[in-house]
Amino acid sequence: MSEANADQSAFWNAQPEQNWVSFQATLDAQMSEVTEALLAAAAPRPGERVLDIGCGAGGSTFPLAAAVGPSGRVTGLDVSAPLLARAEERRRELGLDNIRFVEADAQDHPFDPAGCDLAVSRFGVMFFADPVAAFANIARALRPGGRLVFAAWAGPEHNPWFAIPLQAAIARLGPIAPAPPEAPGPMAFRDAARVTGLFAAAGLREARAEPIDLGLPNPGGLDALVDLIGNIGALPRVLREKAGTPEDRAAILAVVRDAFAPYATPDGGIRLPARIILFSARAGD
Repeated sequence: MSEANADQSAFWNAQPEQNWVSFQATLDAQMSEVTEALLAAAAPRPGERVLDIGCGAGGSTFPLAAAVGPSGRVTGLDVSAPLLARAEERRRELGLDNIRFVEADAQDHPFDPAGCDLAVSRFGVMFFADPVAAFANIARALRPGGRLVFAAWAGPEHNPWFAIPLQAAIARLGPIAPAPPEAPGPMAFRDAARVTGLFAAAGLREARAEPIDLGLPNPGGLDALVDLIGNIGALPRVLREKAGTPEDRAAILAVVRDAFAPYATPDGGIRLPARIILFSARAGD
């Protein structure tokens, strides 16, 4: 395993991030509209060789495998051993043999040159320490004219999933040290012009960025969403950083519950508004 993104590797293999395994099914449901938009933009075709970067527990890998069919091949790549173990467990349960999962860092993994037709990522590429080096390495993995398509988050002002829990936590526990706006993290690619510039620096061409407004549905409703927020994302991080107590956690989640209640749907679920950016580019000829 490369040390290029050692901090990210440590984070995604740490005990708190085991929650991503526990909540895999809930997260897949919540990201279903994102996955649909990503696959529509990527347009994987039967027989293609696809690289799924930052595949996690396989939420995007399995739909990609269905699209390329038995004559195609999908390689899911991630730095998180626990998430990959869950992905492999699901692969075996489904009996799929056109998928393989690899624990590796896409920034400097020695891909087979020109070994893929398409590289895809659902929120897995915003964490590179050196994004130009990472995109250049991914470009080398693509055949001439091969496509790179990925989803990244727009800013927190468009995504209450991030903004509301963080605001509630800070209101209760006090401010946290601000991270540089371009630091690796969920919001690192919210500036579309910056990202298309990174593509150019990495030798990718035909760069495009398309903001998409969609929803994050949770069929379990408000209780399930609040449970998820208490275990995934900004709130657990702030609680750890500020040594928050169980009482702090309960108070913050009460505020979050009130803020998200208006997003309930008639079927008993809940759907948060969200904005992503779909980025695409091609490898050189």
